[in-house]
Amino acid sequence: MDPITDATLIEQIQQGDRSALGTLLQRHQQRLYNVALRMVSNRDDAAEVTQDAMLKVCEHIDGFRSDAQVTTWMTRIVMNLSISLLRKRKVRNHISLESTGPSANGEDQATSLRQFLADPGEPGPGDRVETGEMLEFLKQAIARLDDDFRAVLVLRDIEQMDYQQIAEVLELKVGTVKSRLFRARLALRQEVQKLDHTRGKPAEA
Repeated sequence: MDPITDATLIEQIQQGDRSALGTLLQRHQQRLYNVALRMVSNRDDAAEVTQDAMLKVCEHIDGFRSDAQVTTWMTRIVMNLSISLLRKRKVRNHISLESTGPSANGEDQATSLRQFLADPGEPGPGDRVETGEMLEFLKQAIARLDDDFRAVLVLRDIEQMDYQQIAEVLELKVGTVKSRLFRARLALRQEVQKLDHTRGKPAEA
């Protein structure tokens, strides 16, 4: 038996079936939590954002229009709450890109971000230390980025959303998304290079 689709669940919810709402929330809870975690970098804050997002979904699900994707709508709620929290608390340190569960496509969550920072080619065993250092620089560099840059990087390079989906989540034009992603990647590369440049420099007296 094929699993019930999100669209069918939405239809059942709007017809008064509250058990369908529980099924929908359970289906997307982990993914929404992962998005929040990569934005706010703190598990407790991510759990709070996810809970608030679920409440908003419950409050507004009856008005959801079936011509949109529910995953996009839910992600937009999480992103807005995450950005709001970041701007309020100025969370900038100890960004984590570690996966708390399997990604939608089963790939390492950090791979996409690493690809545009590294030269093409399969790394050999001798590159392990350098790769580890690059990932550490990557974590520190993302912590320095503006919230808007962080958001577009998370959605594109970690969540693997296409440009149209990102535009809907962030309520931007597709052209703006592409431009912002280019600038975000450039900013991230520059921050990584700054960290790499200062590596090994003796501390000033």
